[in-house]
Amino acid sequence: MSLIHPTAIVDPQARIDASVTVGPYAVIGAHVAIGARTTVGAHCVIEGHTTIGEDNQIFQFASLGAQPQDKKYAGEPTRLVIGNRNTIREFCTFNTGTAQDLGVTTIGDDNWIMAYVHIAHDCVVGNQTILANNATLAGHVHVGDHVIIGGLTGVHQFTHVGAHAMAGFASHISQDVPPFVMVDGNPLAVRGLNSEGLRRRGFSAERQAALKQAYRLLYRHGLTLEAALARIVALTGDYPGAAGDIELLHGFVAASRRGIAR
Repeated sequence: MSLIHPTAIVDPQARIDASVTVGPYAVIGAHVAIGARTTVGAHCVIEGHTTIGEDNQIFQFASLGAQPQDKKYAGEPTRLVIGNRNTIREFCTFNTGTAQDLGVTTIGDDNWIMAYVHIAHDCVVGNQTILANNATLAGHVHVGDHVIIGGLTGVHQFTHVGAHAMAGFASHISQDVPPFVMVDGNPLAVRGLNSEGLRRRGFSAERQAALKQAYRLLYRHGLTLEAALARIVALTGDYPGAAGDIELLHGFVAASRRGIAR
């Protein structure tokens, strides 16, 4: 028995695994590919050059792969790529990329994306993130692994949010958010280290201690950014087990083009 509801409109050129379930009145375009065991809810529209991996659950009324909301867009065959095991709730809108960037919007694996989330053109979302209801990512936003973004939060175009960071409800993010920190508010304020998140993800006592020291250097000691970065690098001597975390934090801050939330 077919797993595609008879009222769904699926272009015959679409590449859909035989185990995919498609609900009533869904519309799937010619350039769409959907992997095994993914479910597509009623009234979803999946169009454009969109590739969706395995074991995703896409709830009703989602719109995936539509043209970017960019006035420069001229019909180029840009893409949307979604990984595996993502939950995409009702009324989410994910757009394809633009020729002015890499031409692809990318969503990783194991993400929990709640209702009405908008992910604009050329965004890169990592793995195991949580985007709460009405979170909005403008174009070219990068979100690292294990990030949590609170409901009704807006992220300005070209802004980066580092891995393991957390943004509270209704925040206005217009500067880069370093890995491991918590922010919230409008205007945005840094509230502390995301200690509870690190503990829940199994960070060792050494890694947590190193990140606490790095946070203090960056935010509490009154140092210039350059001086804080130099002292953060030196922490690897005292906390060798946290060398990867320190490198991640240092590299993110050093590479920031918009400036970090501070």
